[in-house]
Amino acid sequence: MRIAIGSKNKAKTEAVISVVQQFIDAEFELRAVPSGVSDQPLSDKETRTGAINRALNAIKESGADAAFGLEGGVSEIDGELFVCNWGAMALANGEIYTAAGAQILLPEEVAAEVRNGRELGPVMDDYTNRKDIRSHDGAVGVFTNGLINRKTMFEHVILLVVGQYLYSKRTN
Repeated sequence: MRIAIGSKNKAKTEAVISVVQQFIDAEFELRAVPSGVSDQPLSDKETRTGAINRALNAIKESGADAAFGLEGGVSEIDGELFVCNWGAMALANGEIYTAAGAQILLPEEVAAEVRNGRELGPVMDDYTNRKDIRSHDGAVGVFTNGLINRKTMFEHVILLVVGQYLYSKRTN
């Protein structure tokens, strides 16, 4: 199966490849495609839409059999800002599977920067004095003391998405 991944972000692409290759014989193609949402999605709905758009744009651009899109965002609950993440799998026949993953509270000093219009990735780079943290640990890795990183978080989402796909194949 030819599978496109709607990103070149290392954490996202490694998550898709490591999970999918366990269950599907596939060739992978990486595509930097637009999410069609703001650079910093500010709700679960916007983040999910970004993941779906990435999957659809990747399949459209590549002509692959299937494509994956992953999107990270933030969501406010009771005045607190949480990291949220969504994944989508689009098939050439139009089927779409989606799932969300772990959510973790952002410290107020980080949340305030995001509320002021900054994207979480650069805020985390400044906060940690590191570059491109979004391709490695991510905010989740920093604020879980390294117990889970962004790749692992996205692997969980991909497992949920692929599981739905495999279940649908079993029941059809």
